[in-house]
Formats: sequence, structure tokens, C-alpha cells
Amino acid sequence: MSTIRSTRRRVLAGTALAGVATLALASCSGGSGGGDVDTDAALEEGGTITVWAWEPTLEPVIEDFEADNPGVTVELVNVGTGIDSYTALQNAITAGQGLPDLVQVEYYALPQFALQESLTDLTEFGADEYDGAFATGPWDSVHSGEQIVGLPMDSGPMALFYNKSVFDEYGVEVPTTWEEFAEAAAQFQEANPDVYIGNESSDAGFAASMMWQAGGTPWTVDGTNVSFDLTGDAGAQAYAELWQGMLDDELLAPIEGWTDEWFQGMANGTLATLPIGAWMPANLESSVPDGSGDWRVAPMPQWTEGEATSSENGGSSLAIPADAENKELAYAFMEYANAGDGVQTRLDNGAFPATTAELESDEFLNQEFEYFGGQKINEVLAESSANVVEGWQYLPFQVYANTIFGDSVGQAFLGDGTISEQLGSWHSTLEQYGADQGFTIE
Repeated sequence: MSTIRSTRRRVLAGTALAGVATLALASCSGGSGGGDVDTDAALEEGGTITVWAWEPTLEPVIEDFEADNPGVTVELVNVGTGIDSYTALQNAITAGQGLPDLVQVEYYALPQFALQESLTDLTEFGADEYDGAFATGPWDSVHSGEQIVGLPMDSGPMALFYNKSVFDEYGVEVPTTWEEFAEAAAQFQEANPDVYIGNESSDAGFAASMMWQAGGTPWTVDGTNVSFDLTGDAGAQAYAELWQGMLDDELLAPIEGWTDEWFQGMANGTLATLPIGAWMPANLESSVPDGSGDWRVAPMPQWTEGEATSSENGGSSLAIPADAENKELAYAFMEYANAGDGVQTRLDNGAFPATTAELESDEFLNQEFEYFGGQKINEVLAESSANVVEGWQYLPFQVYANTIFGDSVGQAFLGDGTISEQLGSWHSTLEQYGADQGFTIE
């Protein structure tokens, strides 16, 4: 096998973009207007709506929606992914012009815009009728207090993707606990120093998912009151101790995710596992075609033997800006894409559902995947969705928090301090930022 060893040359960017760094709590946008909403009338009248999104599976959904509703035009605009999109949205909100009618917002970013009252409360459209129609993790994530500020578009329950051929070759058992995961990492290195169980994932979203699965509450949020406990929270420290131990023993490949080396490692068998969200299969099929037949999916390793807990990693909603011009038509499309016929269209094109009807359907659960050796991987992923630990909260400035993660915790992966110590640094920075933005830090 070829090697994927590399020097610790990575630069972990941590400067927050100005467009999303400042919350400006004192200058919130006006909320959405009340009154009865008639989406059927809006569809009959027709018109044009603009959707800001980077999700490619929306393209065939739009084609079908326009075919079903003559006179309606949906313009899909990609203004960038993630933070680039949020910067554009924040700039449009601040300027009071150029807003889309619908926008893709990841779950972790929703609280920031909701707190500014920059998103429409969808309860006026009857969105509360979807209680029970979506998996718990995504449904909880689109709530802001009593408001519903988006409809879930997809979900990312965590699972352990692993290369069965590599495990078989070295006689290593697939881990069912995180303790076994670390033991398996050592076994691979003893057998072949070029083979790693995984890479040094200095990613804020992954760290949060690990803390979430461990039952952690590293911060709590009540409106504009925020408290932090990154140094004392059991979930945060469980994540820190596990990953620090593997770093100290050099059991992880020193490469970043989503790089050429990362994909090459999964293709040539030098990266044996990938703990990640349920949206990963389409990425593996397209970016690691040589791995077809080798990879499988297992439940997430457990912090406590015998338990069956999971967490979410990624996923997005569609939301309507508070000052959007065509809310009724926007909501009609949102329903179609996220809770109607558009759901199956997106599944057919590689998305993973947030809707319980699809997650529980025999057709979905019994689908066999050639890439994964004919395994019915949706059985594992749907079970993970059902086992997501309830009660997780995102910060109202999670976008900023994730952006600066590399300046603190990320540095521990470069040998500067420990993960536990750097969690304390992240804690202090976030407290100061929150106070500067007008939050009450408890």
C-alpha cells in the first residue's frame, strides 16, 4: 500500500468573515407579518421566486415543480456554500434589498439568523402540522423558542463508514465502542505503519457531533442568555481525552478532511474508517470509485458499551427571510421540496431524508447498495437517526464559533497544547465574543 504520511503543514484558518461575525442584536429586522396564508392561491396566480442554495438535488425538484405548476418559475442561485452563503445573506439583510425568497441554511447556522428575527416564523403557514413528520434531530434544529424558522431538507445521523477489505486483511474487529476504536487504531499501526484507522479531524462540526453523542452540553442557550462549560462538561472532555490519546500515540493520519490525500487514503486502503453523517455515500461513490465493494456502514462506536446513541453531523433546512417578497409561493415550494413529492426526487439523486415516512419505509430500508457490497446501509443510517440524543443546542453564534475553532482546538492537532487545554481557550474566546455582541454570559 502507498503511504499517506505527511508533515504537519496544514494551516487552520480561523478568521471569521465580517458578514456573519457581527450579530447586531440591537438592530434586528422586523418579524414576519401575520394573517391567513393561501399557498394554493399563490400557485394559481403564479410568479417567480428566487432560491439561494448549493444543494444540487434541488435542480430536478425545481423542474418537476415548474412542470406541475405552469406560471411558476423558480430561480436557483448558488451564492456559495456555507459561510459564503451566510455572508451574502447577512449583507442582503443589512442592506434591506436583494433578499431571496428562500435560502438554504444549515441547522447550526439557523439560531444566528433566528435571533436577529431575520427569518419568517412558519407557524403562520401551519408548519406546526409537521410535528412528527421529521426526525427528532432536524425537527428540533428548526425551532427557535416557539417559532419554526425552517423546514428540514435533509439530515446527517452519524455512522461509522469502514473499509471491510482492510479490516479483513489485518484481522481487526470493527469497533463497537470508542475504546475499541482506539485499540483498533493501534492494531493497524502495529501491522502496517502506513495504515490508519482515520485522520486527525480538527473540524468543529465533527467535534460537536462527538460531544453531542456523548450526551454533552458544552453550552446552554436561553434566548440571549448563554453559558459555557467546555472545560467541565463530560461530553466535551470525553471527546478531548479520546482524540488526545490517539494524537499522543500517533495513531491518526496527519491529514485534513476533504483534501486530495484524504480521498486517496480512502481509495488505496490507508484510511480504514470514517465516522461521519449519513449524507456521505454519494460522496464516496463519486470521489472514491475504486472503493466500490470494499466499504460498509456500521453503527457509531459507543461511549458506553451496550448503549445505542447517536448524533447529527450536518444537514440543512430551507428558510424564508423575514423580508422576502413572495412568502406564500416560497412556502409552497418549500413544502413540495421538503415534505412533498420533491423528497423522493432528492432521495433518487443521493440525498438522505429527514422525513420519518421515508426513514421508516420498507422501500428505503431494503435498498441495496452495490458500492457497499450489496449492504442495506439505510437500515443502519435510519436506526442512527432514531437514536440521536435529544436536547442538543447550537449557539446563536455557532457560525462564528466554528470559524475560529482552528485558532484554538485546531492548534492542538498541530502540537500546540492539548485538546482539553485548547477547549478552554475556545471557551474564553466565545465568552468574550458573546459579551461583546450583547449576550448575557452566565
